[in-house]
Amino acid sequence: MEAPADFFRGRRLCVLVGTRAGVAYDLYARLIAKHLPKYLPGAPEVVVENAPAKGAKGVANEIYGAPADGLTLGAISPELYFGQLSGDPEIAFDWARFSWIGTPERSSHLLYARATTPYNSLRAIIDAKQPPRCGASGKSSSAYYLPRLLEALFGARFEIVCDFKEGPDVDDAVVRGELDCRVLTISGFFSHEPYHTWRKTGFVRILLQTGATRDAKLPDAPTLDKVLDEYHIDDSGRRLAQVILSGALFGRPWVAPPEVPSERIRILREAFLKAARDPVVEAEAQAKNLTLSPAGGDELQALAVKILAQPAEVVARMKKLLA
Repeated sequence: MEAPADFFRGRRLCVLVGTRAGVAYDLYARLIAKHLPKYLPGAPEVVVENAPAKGAKGVANEIYGAPADGLTLGAISPELYFGQLSGDPEIAFDWARFSWIGTPERSSHLLYARATTPYNSLRAIIDAKQPPRCGASGKSSSAYYLPRLLEALFGARFEIVCDFKEGPDVDDAVVRGELDCRVLTISGFFSHEPYHTWRKTGFVRILLQTGATRDAKLPDAPTLDKVLDEYHIDDSGRRLAQVILSGALFGRPWVAPPEVPSERIRILREAFLKAARDPVVEAEAQAKNLTLSPAGGDELQALAVKILAQPAEVVARMKKLLA
């Protein structure tokens, strides 16, 4: 019988990413994949394959149904559990049954608005007669659900266009003046163009950040917790915010199919964390403006089970919010 430590020798391990090359999900996946072989026994080849046509949901469905051998992994979107909780018929996976490997980072989100618009704060959006136009790549993305959460909690109206293929397509529409705002991760906003240029030129304003504590890179943007206090949001609203924003705790997770032998998952988890904490990887991440804050697969596995165990009242409010 083949020893678990010998399984990966001479093999090819594929990491599927549901975005095009060059965006944050891809950058993080390639950073870890580049260094993963030296921490896997047998130093297998590790490749990243982009599948933007399949999108986040398609990649997650494909990984869930892939052979349970530990050679096919996915870097998936963290908020896909919304679809399962909401009964999305296109969801072909059970979030809690994925074999969770780890995440290279966790990041809160921000809401930006083009600087030439009148939307210079969340209060300005709440008071506006004309709602801002925000873009999203589907209803399972943070760019859709955070504005909807702000509507539910504060009455801040948004005109959300959610049929864009990817986040960069939303940014392009903002540049063309077709949209006013977008939500994305803070780490993504500091990882690549056009955001480096935007920050230098003041092209956009940051109106809000979702972390419980203020991110050092955004010293002037108010936190959602502060706004919740300012508007005296009750416990029910805060519970809704917590379940909606828990996607950030998954970060940019790597998963394998269910039923992969436990010893292979253990090996993959350990190798993933070693790669994510490698000083060489940390230096490369810093050079690319990527922030590393890794978490292990055991923690994500427990979180996946917990996040699906929501009271019916919370699920009902979530369904209404995401409709």
